[in-house]
Amino acid sequence: MLRALPCALIALLTGSVSAAEITTIPDAAVKQAIALRDQALKDGQAYALLESLTTEVGPRLAGGVNDEKARNWAIAQFKQLGFDKVWSEPVTFPKWVRRSESASLVAPFPQPLAVTALGYSPATPKGGVTAPIVMFNSLDALKAAKRDDVKGKIVFVSARMKPHRDGHDYGIGSPIRSRGPAIAAELGAAAYVLRSAGTDSHRLPHTGVTQWKEGGPRIPAAAVSNPDADLIEAALRRGSVQLKLQLDCGIEGDYTGANVIGEITGSEKPDEVVIMGGHLDSWDLGTGAIDDGAGVSIGMAAGALIGHLPQAPRRSIRVVAFANEEAGLYGGKAYAAAHKQEVSKHVLGSESDFGSDRIWRLSASVKPESLPAIDKMMQVLAPLGVERGMGAGNGGPDLSPIHAEGMAALSLTNDGTRYFDYHHTADDTLDKVDPEQLAQNVAVYVSWAYMAAQADGDFGSAPGAFKQNGDDD
Repeated sequence: MLRALPCALIALLTGSVSAAEITTIPDAAVKQAIALRDQALKDGQAYALLESLTTEVGPRLAGGVNDEKARNWAIAQFKQLGFDKVWSEPVTFPKWVRRSESASLVAPFPQPLAVTALGYSPATPKGGVTAPIVMFNSLDALKAAKRDDVKGKIVFVSARMKPHRDGHDYGIGSPIRSRGPAIAAELGAAAYVLRSAGTDSHRLPHTGVTQWKEGGPRIPAAAVSNPDADLIEAALRRGSVQLKLQLDCGIEGDYTGANVIGEITGSEKPDEVVIMGGHLDSWDLGTGAIDDGAGVSIGMAAGALIGHLPQAPRRSIRVVAFANEEAGLYGGKAYAAAHKQEVSKHVLGSESDFGSDRIWRLSASVKPESLPAIDKMMQVLAPLGVERGMGAGNGGPDLSPIHAEGMAALSLTNDGTRYFDYHHTADDTLDKVDPEQLAQNVAVYVSWAYMAAQADGDFGSAPGAFKQNGDDD
């Protein structure tokens, strides 16, 4: 991890680490990585893949009507791109369905609201739920509420996210969405509504998953758009307000999907893999272009560029289109469980799952002896505008479970300034993707992946190697 840099330097300077223990990138590999980087900047493969996915498949709700269609698409694309190994690994999860949703203020100012059900929300009773609203400005305020203030009411939590390059306000919005409904249910609330976890001012609500305690109470849960949240607040300033919520949704048993995997076989160490990818599922409101069709397309395009070289890299390049990230990292957890015994063979990994705007930061969790190799990577990536992050990397959402088992990992941070304008909304569509910025992403991924595949030495992957790491910064 990068915070170990001083210790690594001390070890190098004092001679306590021999030259043989230092991971390096051969000059020929750096030269080839630069050529791949420059080729990627002019290559339109990722955008073509993304256009194909969003047009020919569209929304990809896990377990939904397009789930199998998306998997078949991924298998076909991997083969067409020249990956010499293509396979699937099963992933089982609860099948949640959305049928219909509506909400409105009924008193004292009747008005319809733009609303969307949250993933894993149960349905409202027939005829919906109509009750007074009780508002909280934060999750902590809800946690401190008394049961008598909440029982039988519709809880409304209104905290607005602001845009930031690293998207850190999602740390406010996401817990309100994911954990708030269960807290409100335990306090006896009739239903739960939040201001969307988003930074836009469009009348488009942001969906997303909610988490329930095993055996605990569950209540209907939904998000309203930012303008409608403003409307609710304005109405509440005038006195008591009643809201009606109607949701027809819920879990219909289990569903077995799959992670789809493509691999370029290494020439010298085929059992050692450099891994990247994205999640194939999306929410059902838009076409899942930025979340996360872009990530899948970036991984496929980067892998294909390496695969088309006259000489295969020393190690294998593995690209995974993960199943059902949105509703609980099911694909990532299944992958980690299936490959736990091979963690030492997962040399380095990073998943793309923060849109497709320019990557501006690289953070790493690697052994100190491999920091010279990361330095080489930064020399190739710096012309693309990538800075050295000082925190630890976790590999991205779907690779974080196998990173927790001990895989060395990078986190490559996109510019998230506008990401949460579209995240989990009907506006997550292809037109939000800038082809030039998408190509920069491919250039970053193909560069580090090729250099990792060609490295002399490893990056520290081993069972339990990174247990001390906290969350990615």
